[in-house]
Amino acid sequence: MKRILVTGGAGFIGRWVVKQLLNDGHKIWVLDDLSNGRKENIAEFINHKNFEQFIEGDIKDLRLLETLFLNDYDLCYHLGASINVQDSIDNPLTTFENDTIGTFHVLEQCKKHNVKLVFMSTCMVYDRATSSTGLKETDIVKPASPYAGAKIAAENMVLSYYYAYDLPTVIIRPFNTYGPFQKTGGEGGVVAIFIKNKLNNKLLQIYGDGTQTRDLLYVEDCARFVVETGYSDQVSGEIINAGLGTDISINDLAKLIVQDESRIIHVEHIHPQSEIPKLLCNFEKAEKLLGWKPQVSLEEGIKRTEEWVKSTNLL
Repeated sequence: MKRILVTGGAGFIGRWVVKQLLNDGHKIWVLDDLSNGRKENIAEFINHKNFEQFIEGDIKDLRLLETLFLNDYDLCYHLGASINVQDSIDNPLTTFENDTIGTFHVLEQCKKHNVKLVFMSTCMVYDRATSSTGLKETDIVKPASPYAGAKIAAENMVLSYYYAYDLPTVIIRPFNTYGPFQKTGGEGGVVAIFIKNKLNNKLLQIYGDGTQTRDLLYVEDCARFVVETGYSDQVSGEIINAGLGTDISINDLAKLIVQDESRIIHVEHIHPQSEIPKLLCNFEKAEKLLGWKPQVSLEEGIKRTEEWVKSTNLL
């Protein structure tokens, strides 16, 4: 049994990480400022015998962090971040402060208390995939948005603590994650938004020409990857991708979900300068180091997500 802090644990991916950690028998603390997360996401865990505490707070609150880390954690999954690309373009300072400065403050506490850190980065740091084998961790990065820039800066800080202080850290770059508990509004992922519009008999709006591709990873596969990087001693100082290993154009994704092309329209892109034309993950490193590979197909994942959306009051 480990004592674990999950920042951003009330968010979409965070709640699935918390669920698996509880299932695995660990004691869990969740820190979330609820700017992206929701208390409802973790409501089912609050009375779990190993769910120690939910703290509504900010990773930039130094006094709060100092108090929290007195709990003698073994491990910190750092998922708390500003994640919206357009928001980062409109207000880069907030994204930089949360994603880079906030990560620095968490790192400082992990160093002080010798706590392993798993840092959630993003596939948005990459340039477009140019190979049929997909993007590898050694491929070049291209900060096409302040969100990507802030994440790259934070990645470098995380690696510096591994090299300078021998702090066990790992950087993870999940590709486009979707599934139950993802927001279905403007801040949500494309799969959730498309499904909601389909069920509400609305048009599915595609930004630009729709030829841009995404590698879509089901959230439970993602959470399993996140959790296992924390358990492994083989991944310290590493950067590791996770994805499905196949990509799909947004046009084809819309057709797969709605199955009626007359309900699909194209609109002007809100941030074409930050669009990555092709995202395709190579997850060979995760398979080699962790034995991880995705288990849920895109078709099955869409089915599960649609069933969840139908079961909620999010329509």
